[in-house]
Amino acid sequence: MAGSFGALLRELRIAAGISMGQLAKRVNYSKSYLSKIENDVKPPNELLARLCDGTLDAGGRLIESARAARDRAPTLDRRQVLAAGTALGVVLAGGPRPVPDERVITGMRTMFEHLRALAAQTSPAYVLDPLIAHVRTVHALAAENPEPTRGRLLLLAARVAEHTGWMHQEAGDDHGALWWTRHAADLARSGGDREAVAYTLVREAGLAMHRHDPISTVELARRAQQVDRASPRTRAMAARREAQGHALAGDRAAHDRAMDHALTLIDAAPPDLRDYPILGSTAPNPVELARGFSLCDLGLVAESAAVLDRELTRVPASSRRTLARFGARRSLAHALAGEIDQSCATLPETLDHAAQVDSATIRADLRDLSRTLGRWRAHPAVREVYPELAHVLHKRSG
Repeated sequence: MAGSFGALLRELRIAAGISMGQLAKRVNYSKSYLSKIENDVKPPNELLARLCDGTLDAGGRLIESARAARDRAPTLDRRQVLAAGTALGVVLAGGPRPVPDERVITGMRTMFEHLRALAAQTSPAYVLDPLIAHVRTVHALAAENPEPTRGRLLLLAARVAEHTGWMHQEAGDDHGALWWTRHAADLARSGGDREAVAYTLVREAGLAMHRHDPISTVELARRAQQVDRASPRTRAMAARREAQGHALAGDRAAHDRAMDHALTLIDAAPPDLRDYPILGSTAPNPVELARGFSLCDLGLVAESAAVLDRELTRVPASSRRTLARFGARRSLAHALAGEIDQSCATLPETLDHAAQVDSATIRADLRDLSRTLGRWRAHPAVREVYPELAHVLHKRSG
């Protein structure tokens, strides 16, 4: 069994009957660079590991080897996570208030829907404070009112808290994201909302995915699918996340099974006619978008680009965060496939969306794209778009 990544890469390449020059052409890296990787002169990067894994049909072995070769990211400090919640003791001042009637509850729900629509188009910096204030207000009102008002307010508070967790993640605050996501789960349990309980596990799986932790991603996504009374749509979102975890691990067969299961579930899901906003992505076909995203992680970059080219035409212009997220991954897939002109063709529009939504997770893909396009700095299309790419990567909202 090969010990280092370079030795394993050489072993798999020779077993496949592929020369180093042939492999270099297939993954769009130079032969000299691959030689340094094979001889352990340079450490492997994750993108190269995924491309080689897909090309050599390594079943995730190269991805796992590359991950083991680099230092692991520090784990979350539980005390820091808990400290983020010290402000939750804030309660509404001013003495007794009347029991909110239907118009008040509807107005509070509408306020959240407006904040969520705004979050799809702008920086989390502009919506986090209003979201936090809103969830505290709704939670405090729930605590001082009897059923059935209490349950309805807890249901809304859980939805607002879940979205607040996502905005913390988009702002680059994973500690805050985890705290608010788990707080949303507590609120959902108190209100008897098993749907939201299941979806908070999907959100935790998303945090694990962006930490490049495939084991936790798959485990949390499977737990979400086992929550009783979760709707087919939420179970589909969980199966979708499970597939993304398998893709991170380089396990194509498991990825395909989970993604097919997600498609079956979402096709069978009835329309959600409940009063409270839908959980998760509102994109027209979130499972297919995720499949395009994951194929890139599996090293199947040409197939990834084709899926994303098709699916992004169906995303409405108002969903800027979705357009930026999957547009960045599309440009990355085209670049990794050696299609530099195509990678750059739609990138200016993607960068415009990315600058507006100011997402830490989207910037991660843009950094990978920047490193990939950096190998073609002399290409006219790259020279034209590279300054704006660098600007977006260095820009931070207040």
